[in-house]
Amino acid sequence: MNFRIQTPALDQPDFLLHLRALVAGLRHYLEEERALGFEGWTKKSAPSPPMAPPGSQGPVVSPLSLEEVRRELGDCRRCKLHSGRTNIVFGTGNPKAKLVFVGEGPGRDEDLQGKPFVGQAGQLLTKIIQAIQLTREEVYIANIIKCRPPGNRNPEPDEIQACEPFLIKQLEVIRPKLICALGTFAAQTLLETGEKISLLRGRFHQYQGIPIMPTYHPAYLLRNPHFKRDVWEDMKKIKKEYEQL
Repeated sequence: MNFRIQTPALDQPDFLLHLRALVAGLRHYLEEERALGFEGWTKKSAPSPPMAPPGSQGPVVSPLSLEEVRRELGDCRRCKLHSGRTNIVFGTGNPKAKLVFVGEGPGRDEDLQGKPFVGQAGQLLTKIIQAIQLTREEVYIANIIKCRPPGNRNPEPDEIQACEPFLIKQLEVIRPKLICALGTFAAQTLLETGEKISLLRGRFHQYQGIPIMPTYHPAYLLRNPHFKRDVWEDMKKIKKEYEQL
């Protein structure tokens, strides 16, 4: 037996009323979906970027390379330090380093050469790195700020705020297993604390799940060589942790 569904003819009033009711119902349904955040159908769905934390400006998109971060930094004029610089000092070393050293900011020699830690403090840092049986080419070296403060003064809060996002992106790209924070400003910025470096050093802390060892800045050691023993104790702990990676 054949069954046949009877529907009104297209030009009959009952069919038109039925069609209008369907359209009205569909419109009402779509308006409810839109109110809940539904934007429509796409041919192929793609993974959404990670959402930004509350209060931030849009989605968080991790950079793909250090070159990409450097391009985003550009001819930076985000703070007042740009007016007195010779070169932006971005960072140097292994882009896949397990260990990253983070300093405070460029000095005169770094500003002239556009590379971090190339002056007297940099030479001492090179010796410290060699003392744990590594080379500068195996680690990555960067600073909290990328431009030299006038007279090598301490970086100011607005300067750190303008520059820190680029250090964070560098670390996101490198994904190190260990971080060594050189000096007060590097340690306090990364750890979001006001504690003195003398109280922070000597033990590992955590930065985004990464062990971080604060220690004295090489420039401080040049003025206060009796603290070199403390730094060596900190570096021995880094060496031991590095060898276990």
